[in-house]
Amino acid sequence: MTLGGVASTDAPTYNMIKTEVQGRVAVITLDRPKALNALCSELFYEINDALSRFDNDSGIGAVVLTGSERAFAAGADIKEMKDTEFVNNYKGNFLGHWVEQISKMRKPIIAAVNGYALGGGCELAMMCDIIYAGEKAVFGQPEINLGTIPGAGGTQRLTHAVGKSKAMEMILTGSVNLNAQEAMSYGLVSRVFPPEKLLEETIKTAAKIAAKGAVSVQMAKEAVNQAYELGLSSGLHFERRLFQATFATKDQKEGMAAFAEKRKPDFVHE
Repeated sequence: MTLGGVASTDAPTYNMIKTEVQGRVAVITLDRPKALNALCSELFYEINDALSRFDNDSGIGAVVLTGSERAFAAGADIKEMKDTEFVNNYKGNFLGHWVEQISKMRKPIIAAVNGYALGGGCELAMMCDIIYAGEKAVFGQPEINLGTIPGAGGTQRLTHAVGKSKAMEMILTGSVNLNAQEAMSYGLVSRVFPPEKLLEETIKTAAKIAAKGAVSVQMAKEAVNQAYELGLSSGLHFERRLFQATFATKDQKEGMAAFAEKRKPDFVHE
């Protein structure tokens, strides 16, 4: 499904994802339908490659990451990892490449989650900057049932999102999941839509963000993310320095001039 989009220029051929571009929005769709988009190394290499291309494409302002209506991603590919050993996992930094590109992505990523987002699928959604969900979405971390624990951010990001008690309940039981409305009530998800409307509405928000000044969007994302890393005093200092830095951009001059002149700004992303 293209939703009127077009394949990105000079896009490589992928085996496990599809990519398209709508205006200044790039859409990455996980495409392992028989495996319910189970996450594996090859899939993440493709995601990372696509994200890197879009992050360095000045014509792209935001990225949407989605799956199918049945499953965003129903967990990691257990067949791939079940026979691996600690020493090789440790020396090879197993799962490290899962977060490599997403964690350093400068442009906003919005996850559009329909169906199952379990284990690594929930972790992948939480790596994104905003999560929108379809009404039938399900979020959970069932790794404890496999004799292991979340390894791609579940114990950390989920706790930040829903609080210690709920995160403990979900992770330690492996059976307490959140539906879309519950996820929104805890702050894990921003908005909930009918499944058939989810991608369309997510792209609308991405387009709205991509229409803003790209430098300010990047700075705002960086500042919000620092709220998880810094104490309040240091975070406020960091924010203020970035705010002051926006006054060196053309978009700040255009944005404030447009406001004073009561017209729509024409941002040039500089």
